[in-house]
Amino acid sequence: MFSDARLTNLIANTLALLAVVAMIAGAIVWLAQRPYFSIAKIQIAPMQTDTLNYVSPTSVRATIAGKITGNFFSVSLDDTRELIETVPWVRHARIRRVWPDSLSIQIEEQQPLALWNEDQMINTWGEAFAANQGELDDEANLPQLNGPESSERLVVQRYAEIARWFAPLNLRVQEVTLSPRYAWDVMLSDGIHLSLGRDPAADVADPHGRSGALPFAARIERFVQAWPTLTQRLDGRAISNADLRYSNGFAITLAPVSNTSTK
Repeated sequence: MFSDARLTNLIANTLALLAVVAMIAGAIVWLAQRPYFSIAKIQIAPMQTDTLNYVSPTSVRATIAGKITGNFFSVSLDDTRELIETVPWVRHARIRRVWPDSLSIQIEEQQPLALWNEDQMINTWGEAFAANQGELDDEANLPQLNGPESSERLVVQRYAEIARWFAPLNLRVQEVTLSPRYAWDVMLSDGIHLSLGRDPAADVADPHGRSGALPFAARIERFVQAWPTLTQRLDGRAISNADLRYSNGFAITLAPVSNTSTK
């Protein structure tokens, strides 16, 4: 009898506790669904810089309009972040809730480094992205980089190496092309086309520029070191092509002399 009474009290207390928990849970769900917690404000700000140069708050709001489901408690921050990162010029987005009805969105913009293949660009992290190139600054003057799929980081690395070699000569790299057979061609700002041949390190990009990069760099170094003597001997004649693929030197092709030239 005593045992049955204790069991009956335990069951009764458990049922009462469950009823209270259910009432509290129902009240929380009811409260969370009130219009007071619907997302009514979206705050957009740059993640690192003071201003957004390419991403407009209007385009972000237009992208997410009608696509955010849930309220302050139930909205999926991951889904919202993925949606915002589909906006052109957005590289990453960081989102947090702001009590009681707002979302704070911080945006990291793409930083264009170069044009990539036909209709893309490469950012300063070596990642390809698609955006309207007409929105670039008029003075951007980005180089053109070309290469097979998934070779972006390697091409950016080699572009940086080549640019460092020619900077002391006041020459900029206008175009770098990596062929499907991993051979390199370069166009400089003065119109010289360089044939560099295959790169022994082209299969794997070394972020430190070490493994296999010596033959590649050695060809450029040989040409750069010969440049002062070469230009002096040419006496103003322009070079149209330079083939650096030889093991012990390089070959040049002079640009045609115009009829109006006095030399």
